[in-house]
This record gives sequence, C-alpha cells and structure tokens, in this order.
Amino acid sequence: MKAFDQYRNPALAVDLVVFGYYENSLNVLLLNRKEEPFKNRWTLPGAFLQMEETFLDTCNRVLNTKLGMDNFFLEQLYSFDAPERDPRGRVIAVAYYALINPSKFEIVAGNMANDVQWFSIDELPKLGFDHKDILDAAVKRLRAKILYNPVGFELLNDEFTMPELHRLYETILQTSIDRRNFRRKILDSDYLVSSGSKREGLQNRPPDLYQFNKALKPNKFQINIDLS
Repeated sequence: MKAFDQYRNPALAVDLVVFGYYENSLNVLLLNRKEEPFKNRWTLPGAFLQMEETFLDTCNRVLNTKLGMDNFFLEQLYSFDAPERDPRGRVIAVAYYALINPSKFEIVAGNMANDVQWFSIDELPKLGFDHKDILDAAVKRLRAKILYNPVGFELLNDEFTMPELHRLYETILQTSIDRRNFRRKILDSDYLVSSGSKREGLQNRPPDLYQFNKALKPNKFQINIDLS
C-alpha cells in the first residue's frame, strides 16, 4: 500500500443550485463567467474548497461574497465525480441546493462574474461544465422532497394564501392538483396556521392568509398528495 503522501489528490469544489420562485415560475440563479473555462457562458455559482473550510463554509462564502446572500434553506444534494467533468483537471464537485424568496434578496454579481441572473428552469441557456446534470438532479430532489417535507414555505412570503401555495406546488411538480383535495390535505397536516388576516385587494371575498407552522416537527409532516 502506498504511503498517504504518494496519492495524488483531486481538487474539491462546491457547486450551488439556488432556486427562487416568482411570477408563478421556478427559477434558478446562474452566473456568467469572466474566466476560462467556459468564459462568457452561464454556470451554477461555485468555488473550490479551501483547506480550512467545511463544505458549508464554502457554500456560505459563495453565496455571501459572489451573490450577496445569506440566511437561506440549504441542503446537500449529491457528489459529481466524472473524471472529465472539468477541463482544468480532476475535480470532484459536491452539490448543494438552496431555496430562497427572491423578493428578500438583492442579488449582487461578484468580481469573478460578468453578470448574475434568474432563469426559468424551462428556459435555460446552455450551461458550462456538467451543470445541467447537477441542475436536473436538484429539480428531481426538490419535486420529491416537497411531498414529504415542508420546504415550500422558503420560496413564499411569510404570509400567503391557499391559492398561492397551491400554485407553487403545481409549478414545482409540473402537474395539475385538485384544489379541494390539496386544501384538505394541507390543513389536515397542520402544515399551516392562520395569520388572522386576509389578502386585501379587488376580490369580493378576500382569501385568508396563512403562515408556516414553525412549531411543526419535520417528522410529523405528511401530505401524500394524490397526483393522479
């Protein structure tokens, strides 16, 4: 067996899929690169892991320094280790995904980006590296997770109506969901609590406003929406 110092070590990177929801669309935040490889192409934000950092440290550094963001839902997704995934050499990427409400953040492009923009997941530019594969995996995870874990509230305002929540689920799952069945199952899950106010506007019957029930333990959440 070789001594430890005789093994060649691959570089480790963290790539981030940042989801945002607005105008009834699920969007992802992309960065336009200033440098090669894939100069002037759109990619997911990311960075190489520094020796003193954990993966979460790197995530926070990327989102804070490159995008001007903090305080968000963040979860590890998967590792991507294809030997040819980065033309610069052997790089293993650990991917995370974040869920944010774009109205709560002012996105700032860092020094290494030409631009940072939101793109609908249905209207994406061609992405550099293997970032389309990473994004596809994150979308698949989000669609599965939202059925058994109350993560959707991260994408909405603090107060929201039942139709707004219903529309969010339909948008993410890309399917029609019976409105009455959805309402019943959501309320039965204790997922929501009434805010005691209504969405004022032009409606004759303003809809009730709800909030996420922060006292609900995650393992108590079961929605089991019938998607048939």
